[in-house]
Amino acid sequence: MLMKQKILLFIFVVLQTISSFAQLSLQQFLNTPALKHATVGVCAKDLETGKTLISHNADKSLTPASTLKLITTATALELLGPDYRYVTTLALDADNPSRILVLGSGDPTLGSDAFDENPYAFLSEWADALKTSLPKKDAWELYIVDDLFGYEGVSPQWTWEDLGNYYAAGAYGISVFDNTYRLYFDTTDRNSCPKILRIDPPIRGLSFTNYLTLNTTGKDNAYIFGAPFSYERTIRGNIPAGRVSFSIKGDIPDPGLLLGEKLAEYLQKSGINIHTVKTARTDYILRVCNKMPQPYRVGEVLYVHRSCLLSDIVREINVKSNNHFAEHLFRTIGRAQDCNIYSDPLKEGINFVNTFWESKGISTSSLFMYDGCGLAPQSAVSPAFLCDLLSYMDKKSSYSQVFFNSLPKAGEEGTLQYFMNKTKYAGKIRAKSGSISGVQCYAGYLVDGNKRYVFAVMVNKFTDTNTQIRRVIEKFLLSL
Repeated sequence: MLMKQKILLFIFVVLQTISSFAQLSLQQFLNTPALKHATVGVCAKDLETGKTLISHNADKSLTPASTLKLITTATALELLGPDYRYVTTLALDADNPSRILVLGSGDPTLGSDAFDENPYAFLSEWADALKTSLPKKDAWELYIVDDLFGYEGVSPQWTWEDLGNYYAAGAYGISVFDNTYRLYFDTTDRNSCPKILRIDPPIRGLSFTNYLTLNTTGKDNAYIFGAPFSYERTIRGNIPAGRVSFSIKGDIPDPGLLLGEKLAEYLQKSGINIHTVKTARTDYILRVCNKMPQPYRVGEVLYVHRSCLLSDIVREINVKSNNHFAEHLFRTIGRAQDCNIYSDPLKEGINFVNTFWESKGISTSSLFMYDGCGLAPQSAVSPAFLCDLLSYMDKKSSYSQVFFNSLPKAGEEGTLQYFMNKTKYAGKIRAKSGSISGVQCYAGYLVDGNKRYVFAVMVNKFTDTNTQIRRVIEKFLLSL
C-alpha cells in the first residue's frame, strides 16, 4: 500500500512539473510580438489519464483552415468504415435501348493523380468492357448521371477569389481528373503578357481573359476566377518570367460532361459509335421546376468500377490536405442521411456531424462548419473540440489505428514534411496542419515513449508570415 502511494505521488509530481514547464513555455509563446493582436487557442491532454496538460482559450471558436479535415475524415471513417468503396456503374437504359448510362456515386478518384500514374487508364478499361458487353447497334447516346450531390458544387461561403482555382474545385456525382486542368504558358518574352500554350486535358469551349503579368521572384501568384459550369475564366496575378512552359491549375467547369466526352472518344476508337453525350443537369433543372419523372431507368449492368478503399482516400486527404477529396467525402456523408438528390448534401453532412459527435458525448457548441475542407473562412472550431475528437478516435473508435496512420509524420511527409524537422519530435508527431492567410493551426498526436498526448494549437490574425509563426509553434510544442 505504501509503495502504491509513493508511485502515485511520483506520478503527481512529474505531471505537475510538466504542467509548470508547459505553462512557462505557453507564456513565452503568447509573448511573441507577432501574436500581440492575434487570437491564440491551445489545448493539450494526456491520452492515458485524460488530464489537461495545458489550456489557453481552449473553448474559443477559431478559424481552423485545413485542420477541419480531421472532423470530415474521422466522421467518414466512423460512418462508412475504412473498407468503403465508391461505385460507378455503366448500364443500359431500360426505357431507351440506344442509351448507355454512367451512374456516378460521388467517387473523387476517377483519373486522379493521387492514385493513377496514367489518369486515362480507367477510360481504356471502360471502353474494353463495353466493347465486349454491348449489343450491336449503329449508334449510342451516352447519358452521364452526375446529379447525386446536385449541382451547387461549392460551399456558398467560399470566397470569389477562390472559385475557379484547383483547390476550390466543385464536388459532383461525377468527378474526373481531380476536377482539375493545367493551363500552360510561355513566359520567355518579358515584354508581353504570358502566352497561353495549351490546356491539359483539353476542354472544348473553355476561354480565358488573361490579365497575367510576369515576376522575377519565381513564385506562382496566379489565380483563375470563374463560377461552376461557366466556360469563361479570368486569370489575374503574376507568374515567373523566362519559362518555356509554366503551368497553373484551375477547376473543370463541368466534370460530368468532360468525362462523357472523353469516354466517347475511347469508345469511338473501340468501334462503338457515340452520336450524343448528355449529362443529367438539364433534366435535373426541369425536374425541379416541372416535377418531371426520372428520365431514365437502370437496366442491364455492363460494368462496375470500384474506387480504392476509403482508408486510402482519408490518408490522401490528411497527408496532402486534398480539398477536393474532402468535399466529396463530406457530401457522401450528407447523402447517406438523405438519398433525395434534391436535398442539400452539404447541409445534411453538417447536421449529421453535429448530431453524431453530440451522441458520442462531445459538445459541438463551438463547431461551425460551412464545408468539409476548411476553405470557408466562416468555419470555426475550438481547440478543445479537436482534442476531444482526437481522444475519441484514439480510445473509442474501432478504426483508431487507421485514423492515426492517416495523419502525416512531422518532418517526414505531406504537409508536415518540414514541420518539426530535425527536432526530437520528428517522426513522433502525427498531425493535421491548417494554413491560410492569417491562420496557422496544428492538431494531432504526440507519441514519444511514455508520452502520449493529443494537442491543438490554433493561431488567428497574426502579423508575421505563416512560416515564422510555424517556427514559434514548433518551439512551443518542443516544450510538451
